[in-house]
Amino acid sequence: MENSNPSTSRKRQRPGPEPGPEPGPESDLNEAQLQSVEENFNFSDTLVALRMMRAQFPRIEKVSIPPFILRSQLYSSVKDRTQVDRELEYICASQSLRREGVLCTFKLNTGQDDHAIMFLDDYFSQIERISKRLEAQKLEGLCVFEWFKEHVIHSKLDPSIGHDELRSLLSLGGKVKEEHISLLINAGLLTRQLIDPNMYWFAIPNIGSVLKGLSQGRKELMSFLNRRKYKEMAMAALEKKRLRLSPLDMRFHLRDLLGSGHLKTVEAPTGLLVKVVKD
Repeated sequence: MENSNPSTSRKRQRPGPEPGPEPGPESDLNEAQLQSVEENFNFSDTLVALRMMRAQFPRIEKVSIPPFILRSQLYSSVKDRTQVDRELEYICASQSLRREGVLCTFKLNTGQDDHAIMFLDDYFSQIERISKRLEAQKLEGLCVFEWFKEHVIHSKLDPSIGHDELRSLLSLGGKVKEEHISLLINAGLLTRQLIDPNMYWFAIPNIGSVLKGLSQGRKELMSFLNRRKYKEMAMAALEKKRLRLSPLDMRFHLRDLLGSGHLKTVEAPTGLLVKVVKD
């Protein structure tokens, strides 16, 4: 296996300062988008997989959302799950790396143990767009978005935060009012936890319809394969299918369901087969 040391691969693959989904020159991005799941099914380390999947994130009409990668998708493409967990922990735990803009993670409310991973550059760009839109509405207290980026996101590693800790971190930027926290909630950057209203989940704005499509696409793909005689299909052919109920493409869903263990791949003379895993 190529250099799986997290610190070494981290330095080699650090994303550039420009925001957006592009991991490199436009020609490299186009090539990455065109590659099929079967053509780049396995990766040597976690950050390589993250960069590739970031480049391959589908364009979603009518929804402004940065690229995100599911942890399950990493499990499908980096054979060593322990390596994935170890490298993600290293990247997210290193304060110096976070200061340079690497990754942040989010707990998704899809009813499963889903976690999304996003490059900080992409997330900060989305926060800036929200702030500018609200600025045009002449709202007050927009300084909280800079406080949130500088003092909360860069300091907090968990996908959740308590009310008192949130106020304490925001206060490093200025005098905090409850209206500031309401702005963050209304912008979709925080959601209250149902069990404890004094706890918040960090959130990705505008992701609601995409998460609905994620759940529906999972069901649609599993239903399609379960109706086939042997509950299997060639990956190359399956990847060309279109899902009716999800804005996410087949490649996105295949990696998700393979990594979560609902599907598996089987070598065949004609290529990889995707097969439903029996309960």
